Amino acid sequence: MSLRDTLSEIVQKVEGSRAAVIMASDGIPIDEIVVNQEGLDLQLLTVEYSTVLKDVKRAVELLGVGETEELCITSGQLYVVLRVLSEDLFLILVLDRDGNLGKGRYMLRLKSEYITSELL
Repeated sequence: MSLRDTLSEIVQKVEGSRAAVIMASDGIPIDEIVVNQEGLDLQLLTVEYSTVLKDVKRAVELLGVGETEELCITSGQLYVVLRVLSEDLFLILVLDRDGNLGKGRYMLRLKSEYITSELL
């Protein structure tokens, strides 16, 4: 199964998914699947949230409470889940607010090991 197929599977199985993106820590997308970009600047969202993830990772490191695994951001219109794959890679799932957040988090956790093994 290719990375694109894996991303497609995630967005197909999670109700309300709008996009799934594999990102490098420098904000460059490795691969992405977008099913609904209406009213969404996906490039800006992923770059800005990659900065947020870096800040959270730094704070977690300073606190000495382990490594950051996942970050979930809830806004008025969207859920955005960021799953850390490695020091330099992470996975983003963007869902509508009526999407299935729990299943989205589960699918990212389930598929993250495969994606990591394909990229590293």
